Amino acid sequence: MASDKYQQIAELLFEVEIQLRQLNYWQDALPSVEALSSELPFSHDILAFPQWLQFIFLPRMHELIEYAAPLPTACAIAPYAEEYFKRGDANVQTLLAHLTEIDTLLTDL
Repeated sequence: MASDKYQQIAELLFEVEIQLRQLNYWQDALPSVEALSSELPFSHDILAFPQWLQFIFLPRMHELIEYAAPLPTACAIAPYAEEYFKRGDANVQTLLAHLTEIDTLLTDL
């Protein structure tokens, strides 16, 4: 059912936020309007990946869920996340697992 998918995604988004907070990637200050308006994938020209998750991905997905709008039918966040974190924090496995699950739920096979 579609509502089950929305619920599953909502729960995973909450878990992603928890992980970002636990890993100290969560920021209190909102980036500039310019930083939030990048048109490149993951806003990689201006934002760090955790910032993109917090300020772009999470709010957009919450909005889609709130209005029961159509969800994306293709998603590949986990590979980018794996690449971003491969040289850094070793404690990101739970975050990566949640992102992989989001990718799986959103991608129509």
